[in-house]
Amino acid sequence: MNNTNIWAGKIVRLRPVEPEDWVFFAEIETDSELSRLVEKIDFPISIEAIKKWVLDTSLKKPHNDEYRWMIENADHEVVGTIMTHTCEPRMGTFQYGVSILRKFWSRGYARDAIKIVLNFFFHELRYHKVNAQVYTFNEGSIKLHQKLGFQEEGRMRRMIYTNGSYHDELIFGMTKEEFENLEPK
Repeated sequence: MNNTNIWAGKIVRLRPVEPEDWVFFAEIETDSELSRLVEKIDFPISIEAIKKWVLDTSLKKPHNDEYRWMIENADHEVVGTIMTHTCEPRMGTFQYGVSILRKFWSRGYARDAIKIVLNFFFHELRYHKVNAQVYTFNEGSIKLHQKLGFQEEGRMRRMIYTNGSYHDELIFGMTKEEFENLEPK
């Protein structure tokens, strides 16, 4: 990837949502287990509703530093999406969520995309702290955040009900200084 572009990492680049990305979101819609890992399983929605949501999303400008990017690999395949939310500029804190299509798991795409977003928020927008919430049954995400250097800061008990059981939610955090210590100068 091109390192002169802030939106390009080692193996992925982030780009805005485009109307044709409805195909990606329709694929996510059909993967119930992926939906469960990142949030919850919803009622099914029509292709037309997905297309409308993607079109509306593609036209949105960032609001309160909340934004959604598409994640592309070196072959220009859309492999996932990452979005920032719960951004508090006054406090200097934000959160994000990332979702990678199952066929692209364990290739480093999520890790690279997260590092791009952290670099932008810490070094361009002056945020100093990021938090990520992960359900305890999402072992892949727990390992990812541990490998990235996030610290487990808390556990919220019985926060989600899915697949017939209640599950806890882990809160991971990283400061700007911790992020900078991970990266070679």
